[in-house]
Amino acid sequence: MTKLRVGLLFGGRSGEHEVSIISARAIAKALSAEENSNKYEILPFYIQKDGFWQAGETAQQVLTSGVAMENPAVTLNLWQFPPQTAEIDLWFPILHGPNGEDGTIQGLLTLMQKPFVGSGVLGSATGMDKIGMKTAFAQAGLPQVKYKAITRAQVWSNSCVFPKLCDEIEATLDYPCFVKPANLGSSVGITKVRSRRELEAALDNAATYDRRIIVEAGVVAREVECAVLGNDNPKASVIGEITFDSDFYDYETKYTEGKADLFIPAHLPKAIVEQIQEMALQAFAAVDAAGLARVDFFYVEATGEILINEINTLPGFTATSMYPQLWANTGILFPQLVDQLIQLAIERHSTAKI
Repeated sequence: MTKLRVGLLFGGRSGEHEVSIISARAIAKALSAEENSNKYEILPFYIQKDGFWQAGETAQQVLTSGVAMENPAVTLNLWQFPPQTAEIDLWFPILHGPNGEDGTIQGLLTLMQKPFVGSGVLGSATGMDKIGMKTAFAQAGLPQVKYKAITRAQVWSNSCVFPKLCDEIEATLDYPCFVKPANLGSSVGITKVRSRRELEAALDNAATYDRRIIVEAGVVAREVECAVLGNDNPKASVIGEITFDSDFYDYETKYTEGKADLFIPAHLPKAIVEQIQEMALQAFAAVDAAGLARVDFFYVEATGEILINEINTLPGFTATSMYPQLWANTGILFPQLVDQLIQLAIERHSTAKI
């Protein structure tokens, strides 16, 4: 039987470059597992931080060692892709953050006319942009925390406009609230603020990351997550819960061992579990996601209220990440999960031609 040649695309031009390498290593191990080794051949493609694509021995070296490479592309054109790209039957992008899960790479892979794992351009872009995502959720009738969308131009405006903007935020959301760049992942650039002075500094900081910014009301709640798998008829996993001692689930807490604890399945009433699962499927459809996604929620235990926080269309995929752990606890082990994602990519690619 001829093996399917899978282009494992990792690294990328984002702050989550190193996380992407770890995810890619876990996926490569799953594709090499006994149940998959006779079906798939792995061809690694490593995107350096400068955007240059590496294949062959260089990409394999990064995948094996787990260490990022920083050889600047001096003489070669950044858009001169390795010749091995012509050999690929299916792409498995595992690029977290901007330039990876925001629709940009998905547009390129679509032009290549090959199936690829995960959401397409629309689902990826909508899921990545917090303002677009919340607009889609609102249209679908999904409850959320109060928020205000603003732009860098408003933040870096003249001295008369900026104080008025802060007045509006305080009147609408109060403190504490969270200031976030609209298009960054892994809590990069996010600040929790409790005063006018902190708000002004946080807005200025967020504006250095993105031209679109969102400010969200704070809420006292349990943070729970649900994984989704499928295309037009997706299914939801068991629910997991994250607990931590830090002020909020920031980058350091997220990626430092021992800073946060995962509880799978979360200790929740059956009715709440079912409601979260249904809302996760609604969110998946609202942004036109495909293949995989992790949907995050706030559960306000005192009132029984469930608020959707966000959807991640290309979540972390290490052996200890929430997404594969949720499916392992639902009955789909890591190698099976990777295999199913590839089959879903083939299914979506074939139906797109109809």
